[in-house]
Amino acid sequence: GQTGKLMYVMHNSEYPLSCFALFENGPCLVADANFDTLMVKLKGFFQNAKANKIESRGTRYQYCDFLVKLGTVTMGPSARGISVEVEYCPCVIANDCWNLLMEFMQSFMGSHTPGIPSVFGSKHDSAYGPGDTMVQYMELFNKIRKQQQVPVAGIR
Repeated sequence: GQTGKLMYVMHNSEYPLSCFALFENGPCLVADANFDTLMVKLKGFFQNAKANKIESRGTRYQYCDFLVKLGTVTMGPSARGISVEVEYCPCVIANDCWNLLMEFMQSFMGSHTPGIPSVFGSKHDSAYGPGDTMVQYMELFNKIRKQQQVPVAGIR
């Protein structure tokens, strides 16, 4: 009788021994890679939506203290978008280096540079971690999923 909440199980190649479970409007659980096996055993309690698999694969570049990861976002067999992840490695407090990140991104993204991510609003002066990155990927993937639902005509 209860409406179900969505839980997204995600992986990140930067953290191959971890598995991230993001709950809809909730926390990010970080577990070991065997979490997938646990979810299979709990299939009676959770409904799997394999048709919604979405991923970003690409190349990782390092320029001085910056990491830049460019990826193609695919849903099933087709490309749906491009992801750009930028990290300033010496800083763990995201708000402390946001202006530097913006300036760096503007140097190669120009007017397509994004605004401050929503995850920064809740972090303030606390350390930024891998779960925060996964939340941002989840937001990106949800935007791409919503775009896919809207029919687009007249594009060549």
